[in-house]
Amino acid sequence: MEEFVARYGFLFVAVVQQALLGLSLYFPLMAGQLSLASIGFYALGGYVAAVMGTHPALAPLRDALGFMIYPVQWLAALALSVALGVALGYPALRLRGIYLALATIAFVQVVGVAALNMPVTGGAVGIFGIPQPFESRLAYIWFFGPLLLLTLALIHRLERSGAGRLFFSIREDELAARAMGVDVTFRKVQAFVTGCALAGVTGAMSAPFLNTWNVRQGTFDAAVACLAYVLIGGSRSKWGALLGAALLVSLPEILRPLKDSRMILNGVVLVLACVYMPRGIAGLLSGRDK
Repeated sequence: MEEFVARYGFLFVAVVQQALLGLSLYFPLMAGQLSLASIGFYALGGYVAAVMGTHPALAPLRDALGFMIYPVQWLAALALSVALGVALGYPALRLRGIYLALATIAFVQVVGVAALNMPVTGGAVGIFGIPQPFESRLAYIWFFGPLLLLTLALIHRLERSGAGRLFFSIREDELAARAMGVDVTFRKVQAFVTGCALAGVTGAMSAPFLNTWNVRQGTFDAAVACLAYVLIGGSRSKWGALLGAALLVSLPEILRPLKDSRMILNGVVLVLACVYMPRGIAGLLSGRDK
């Protein structure tokens, strides 16, 4: 049992962590916005936690707060993500479709370049030795698990609220929604900032989980991987990000006995999923894929 937990505990928590990142993309998608900025806010939140957890000047604060330093890190990452999300959202969300995606990718690149050139973030080497509150990787489910449940409950409530219906109206026909009096810009920024906040808090929780933080956490490849969770799992369902992360994070581990050939089979599975499941795994399970 101990061997099983040691081998698959990290994988299980990683699935939940990546599902949260996928859900951070689901919020802007509810309003019809294709944003890849989440991975930039994820990196930002991680740097907030890493700096607060290791900087010598903050040692008295850490000693005074003890374990409570972790919720403080989450709140700091949340506040910074919301502020930057509002500042980025209003100009960027004037764009649509692929142009918005390109603008948000540019934001991810700016975060990476800034992290490379700031001494406080450790430059290219990054920050090592981030304090860990748990000895077991599986125990980090106490961080990510409640956040996942809270996020799913929020989406469930949002989808049945007036705000959620306004998001969907913008996604289906933005011009018609605007003609009906919907404040389209405000609602798009609202959905965008909610996703940014979730990504920032997930990053703050991930820094101690990974024990190190550097620019590799916020690359273009990572942004595409997050988008793949939503597309493969199902972009029109809140369960899509969870199903996509479960498949894409665990598949390389399941195929590990095949050694180098596993990456080929992994790619074949992804192509087949895109071709035969246009609404993703969630659409297939609900019987909406024909």
